[in-house]
Amino acid sequence: MFGKKEELNSAKDRVETIIGKNAEFQGKIISSGVLKIDGTMEGEIESESDIIISEGSKVKAQIKANNAVIAGEYQGNIFLKGKLYIKTSGKVTGDVKVEGIIVEEGAEFNGKCEMIRTENG
Repeated sequence: MFGKKEELNSAKDRVETIIGKNAEFQGKIISSGVLKIDGTMEGEIESESDIIISEGSKVKAQIKANNAVIAGEYQGNIFLKGKLYIKTSGKVTGDVKVEGIIVEEGAEFNGKCEMIRTENG
């Protein structure tokens, strides 16, 4: 997924769960659909789909998901079956285990990255 910009926009259109800009959440989220975080979150996230952490958001969590797009501040470890996209405004602190990683110019990544192969790769 997310091979092209249109696919990324398509994921945004399929968002099933949103933590709003003024919301704060602590705990564990288990989701089968796309999860978008615009606010503040601390805990654990498990999704069979994708995670979008918006610009201006602050997340301290462990993530297990398919793909993730991070444009906000993220602290914690990330385990993905697919790709991690760190946008220009994104800041990631923690270790990642992913199939692929894309870090845009201006983004920050502080941690260790381990690349994994999928069953198809």
